[in-house]
Amino acid sequence: MILGGGFAGLAAARALDCPGVRVTLIDRSNHHLFQPLLYQVASAALAAPDVSAPIRRILAKQSNVTVLMGAVQRIEVEKKRIVVDARHLDYDYLILATGMGHTYFGHDKWAEHAPGLKTIGEALDVRRRILRAFEAAEMETTAAARRPFTTFVVVGGGPTGVEMAGALAEIAGRTLARDFRRFDPRTTRVILIEAGPRVLATFPEDLSLKAREQLEGLGVEVRVDSRVTDLGPDFVQIGDETIATRTVLWAAGVRASPLTTHLGVPLDRAGRVWVEHDLSVPDRPEVFVAGDLIAKTQQGQPLPGVAQLAVQSGRHIAKNIRRDVVGRARLPFTYVDKGSMATIGRNRAVAQIGGFRLSGFLAWWLWLTVHALALVSYRSRLAVLTEWAFAYFTWQRRSRVILEVPSQPVAVTAPSVVGKVLRVVEPPQQPEPADAPPPPPRNGAPRAPASLAAGA
Repeated sequence: MILGGGFAGLAAARALDCPGVRVTLIDRSNHHLFQPLLYQVASAALAAPDVSAPIRRILAKQSNVTVLMGAVQRIEVEKKRIVVDARHLDYDYLILATGMGHTYFGHDKWAEHAPGLKTIGEALDVRRRILRAFEAAEMETTAAARRPFTTFVVVGGGPTGVEMAGALAEIAGRTLARDFRRFDPRTTRVILIEAGPRVLATFPEDLSLKAREQLEGLGVEVRVDSRVTDLGPDFVQIGDETIATRTVLWAAGVRASPLTTHLGVPLDRAGRVWVEHDLSVPDRPEVFVAGDLIAKTQQGQPLPGVAQLAVQSGRHIAKNIRRDVVGRARLPFTYVDKGSMATIGRNRAVAQIGGFRLSGFLAWWLWLTVHALALVSYRSRLAVLTEWAFAYFTWQRRSRVILEVPSQPVAVTAPSVVGKVLRVVEPPQQPEPADAPPPPPRNGAPRAPASLAAGA
């Protein structure tokens, strides 16, 4: 049983393509999301299908895998089963790979005004907020009234925050520069707020400094050693300073899936699981944790929550399960760091590959190549490369469509009864006589001729 269809879950499912193993993969969405490029959906550079693919299609040729779409409510480790959409499903092995969500450090009310960026829905919401802010600015008649709409605040100086801030600066400075008549989008103010001493804190200090220089070259205001103390629909407060803004984007903190609390084992401050050397849960050798949910140190450093860790851990767990099946001893997990990179904008990026540290155009080109090749389908690769080429030569972003979605979409859910498997039994239908008259018309509609009714 694999919970989660992200990088870790998908890698594990693919590596378990072997005789004698039956796999069930459960995800609350029907698609795998290439999350490193999600910010480009939010910034109108790519369309949602470009960075996602149906999980069923990805695993269609693997006959031993069943894919289910559902929300897991509970893990019952003592009984070796899970509860998903009010149904019980048993397992022999469980791989928990549900990833991380947002945390607002005890200020959950901020979520309404400062959306994060973890799902396609959130990316479309962010894109809508950005584009509507420019449209609202066009409606205003004075610079003072317009300023809050053309001030964007990004909270968090990690890779997502840096990439989002750079994209916003390019949208305002080039993409939309000639689209409006009543104001100049190039006057847009983009502010990146980081509570720590530098952006991209997981990178070497010299690359962090170069990333900041490239951001400032795009016109982004970088605020380090700054902590958000409050925010609302039209402001962000940093200490005693209040910034008037209508668009705040959150990239400051993550929290593990709440399912980790169901395992009954020690967790770190972010809710990640302290795992054994083989990535199993303490005292539960049949339960594994993969990807961002792993709390483990290597050479005195915590493992990073990146895609390459997710893929490596998913494959390693699958390898150990296969070794269990044939009666061989499990192997300890060792993370191999293949490098880190972050893009800031056109021809701007930083990268660390082994002992090499790159910045500028070469790092940007390398970032494009690695991310294009990592996409799960050829269609996505072709679509992304085409969009990138178009944007590079024209400075345009073709996905600048404002999608209005209902605030509370209608959802089809299973009955809210936990612990029972429900079956709906339809009452038997009585056959109608062959010469029965057609049913009466509704709302005064004319009755169809008998010949047509009989034929229907």
